[in-house]
Amino acid sequence: MTPELKVLALAGLLQGLQFVLMSVPANLELGVGKTSSPRDPDRLGKPLMEQVSVKTGRLFRAMNNHFEALILFTIAVLVTVLGDVTTGFSAICAWVYLGARVLYIPAYYFGLAPWRSLIWFVGFLATMAMLGAALVQ
Repeated sequence: MTPELKVLALAGLLQGLQFVLMSVPANLELGVGKTSSPRDPDRLGKPLMEQVSVKTGRLFRAMNNHFEALILFTIAVLVTVLGDVTTGFSAICAWVYLGARVLYIPAYYFGLAPWRSLIWFVGFLATMAMLGAALVQ
């Protein structure tokens, strides 16, 4: 397995961990009846993310942000691996992406501005660098 694919697998596991980190406090705060409901707007009044505590809401948003970032990172890994253009640089980019995503969670949870945005940008830049490097190979 290439380092890029290994990091992609770890990023998938990180997404699962983020789901647990968000869902446990959300269930404790709102109750399983509400979180396991069909979440119809007329019954809830407002989205669940708006009904939880500030920090649990941040965990919701951090998790959703990783879903979005993971799409681009997955594209970068697939282009790199399937295009057979993996290099030491692409491996470093993958690890930088993962490191940034790990750091992003506590940065978001604790409201560390502007660090959260800078950490996000490092992960985004690593993904874009991976894609760019794949195209020039």
